Amino acid sequence: MDLNGKEHKTHNGEVNGKHHSSNGHHNGNGHNGHSNGKNPFHNNYPVFQLGDKLTEEQKAFFDKNGFIHFKNFINKEKVTELLREAEAIQNDWVSKDYKSINGVPIKYGTDVDGKKIVQRFAFINQHSEKFSEILKDHRLKGLFEFIGTADCRLGETEKDGLVFNHYINTDESNFSQLGWHTDALRDIFQGQKIMPMLNVGIHLDNSTTDNGGLRIIPGTHNKGIRTMLFKKMYFISHKPDKKELGLNVEAGDLTVHDGRLWHRVARSPFTGERSRRRVMYVPIVTGKFIPRDENSKPLLYQRLLSITNK
Repeated sequence: MDLNGKEHKTHNGEVNGKHHSSNGHHNGNGHNGHSNGKNPFHNNYPVFQLGDKLTEEQKAFFDKNGFIHFKNFINKEKVTELLREAEAIQNDWVSKDYKSINGVPIKYGTDVDGKKIVQRFAFINQHSEKFSEILKDHRLKGLFEFIGTADCRLGETEKDGLVFNHYINTDESNFSQLGWHTDALRDIFQGQKIMPMLNVGIHLDNSTTDNGGLRIIPGTHNKGIRTMLFKKMYFISHKPDKKELGLNVEAGDLTVHDGRLWHRVARSPFTGERSRRRVMYVPIVTGKFIPRDENSKPLLYQRLLSITNK
């Protein structure tokens, strides 16, 4: 179970290098997660299918590396439906000039056509039945096994809820990249003990590492508190790391990373439409229940997110 690009075979089946499968995984070969083969969505790590329960192989891979990639969590029709719904919510928020949702600042920017857009929606699940319904998919509860405690839950009303990120690289964009960070920092800003958590991403655009996107440093989730707090300058540093790994994703894919894992979102080298990437994240949390509502105040990390990463 490693990242060396070799083919693996499991009791779930074998994919033989194809990027779609019924129940299995595959590896590609290439630098920084990007294959030099014909399929641009090949990765040099295994990708899996998410069922009702995690397999022992999936749990072992995640325990070692701190991330995992599942193919085709939702179909392309659902992706299109969610993108249309997000645009409708965006138009409403822009017209009403909302400043924050449950105390989380809204990040506005400008699209390629000059239109004002929302580039970071927090708690979008509370503003749409379609987004709320996606969190009721029973397979998401299967991910609780990665933590394994009885208090695991989807953070539908905690942290930032279901977040919709819209990255685009234009002169007037306010969200084209996201600096190095771990998600565990949120507990510190809430004055809480660092608790086990996961961040679950549902990707809504095809994106290869050639177009920027998610970068992780595998294994940094289990290096201790000092590494978690001081390895990088939170949100300020964007410098590539020699050990970072890029993920090639297709619309509908799902990724999970441990809250202690160091990661960033790289800016696309392209500008305009080609640089567009949209992805949703919802946390799986443990510990004390700390919901946010309209009376909540922004935490420091939320303020940092609102003013950095242009």
